[in-house]
Amino acid sequence: MSTPRELLIVAMDMTSVRTVERGSLSLALAGAEAVDLLAVGAITLEGDRVVPSGEGLGSGDPLVDEPLLDDWLLGEAASSFVRQAPHESVGNWLWRRGRDLSSAYTAALEAEGQLVRRHHRRWGVFRSTELVLVDSPARRLAAERWTADEPVLAALATAVGIRDKRTTASPAVTDESVATVLTAVDDALSELAAEAERRAHKRDDAAVTNVQRGY
Repeated sequence: MSTPRELLIVAMDMTSVRTVERGSLSLALAGAEAVDLLAVGAITLEGDRVVPSGEGLGSGDPLVDEPLLDDWLLGEAASSFVRQAPHESVGNWLWRRGRDLSSAYTAALEAEGQLVRRHHRRWGVFRSTELVLVDSPARRLAAERWTADEPVLAALATAVGIRDKRTTASPAVTDESVATVLTAVDDALSELAAEAERRAHKRDDAAVTNVQRGY
């Protein structure tokens, strides 16, 4: 199973404890895609620039590639990179690929039956629905990696706020390219948070002005 799917499952399992903004999750999912595509040789990094391989998705190792080759979302991600020099930076690609990506992964899990809709009644009438995870091998595998403190999954979960900051005793990411992607995710999330704060201040300022004007 791909890292983005595991991250989404973990995020949904943790919603009762901590909520995650869709925009933040979408950026992290794009980062998870990049990590998986690095792992199978579909892309490489030159500095912070993403260079797609000419051979498409796959490292040549069937034990590594087979689970990912069946994932159409990763295939879509692999085909979305700029193939001409100068290549796109990781950060730019995260913003472009990450637009509403959480909805795409949620829809994919629902289509596969890993998410089902639970209806809520009020006075005998269905008032709302929510998507909930079913017990599945994918969910159990994600839980195992979460419990094992797998470095990439843990780093992405920390970045979006569904787990506390990691300690020096936590397993570290040692691959330089993967670390570059994770840094780009952190930078994008910081930029997203700063933009949200600016918008909130503008709304507060507008509300104060309206009160002063008697609106």
